[in-house]
Amino acid sequence: MLSPALVLLTLAKPVHAQVQVLCEGTLLEAQGSAERKRATQRLSISLGLEAEAASADAALAELQRRLAAVRSALQDLDVNDLRVSSPSTWQRSAESNRPARITAQLQVSGDLAPERLQRLVRDVGALPGVQLAPVRPQADPIADVAVRRELLRLAYQDALRQGRELAEAIGLSHVRPLQVSVNGGFRPVPMLARAADAAAPPPFDPAELPSPIDRLQLQAQFCAR
Repeated sequence: MLSPALVLLTLAKPVHAQVQVLCEGTLLEAQGSAERKRATQRLSISLGLEAEAASADAALAELQRRLAAVRSALQDLDVNDLRVSSPSTWQRSAESNRPARITAQLQVSGDLAPERLQRLVRDVGALPGVQLAPVRPQADPIADVAVRRELLRLAYQDALRQGRELAEAIGLSHVRPLQVSVNGGFRPVPMLARAADAAAPPPFDPAELPSPIDRLQLQAQFCAR
């Protein structure tokens, strides 16, 4: 006979139920997709910074001096959300024509207005130890929810159209949705920014950067009869 405590524990155990969606007809699957090009509001930037010396202390000290110059230049550009990683060091082995050296490096990132791209390349990219990484166009985050809602609607309509066309192809007319799973998201296209030559070629034009594009894909199942 079970004890009262064991009875209570047994009764308190949760019950898990699995709901199955039934299709009394033909199961159809379709993949819907939608995308929307958006205006660029900010540029996400990142750069590597390094310094080299005979010892780790000297390399880190030089890295700090270079970081101060980079930070000042970025602040002059009104860079937002400025982030600096912790430094790391590594040793370069000695070679026949030069001794072993210690390299100290870190990463800097943030975002700035598109119209300041040329100044980023000219004023920051030319500083000692700076390696500019691709900039990434960013859209206005305030509109993200509305854009995703629109992409969901368009992607589902795309999948529904395919489901109806497939049902019609096999002689069926009624299509009922059963299940939808969603994936997809923002796909920025990077542009590599490089320091300009002294020969003054045409400036980098932020209008030539690829626009941010939101993409969404979903898988839909339909029951056709």
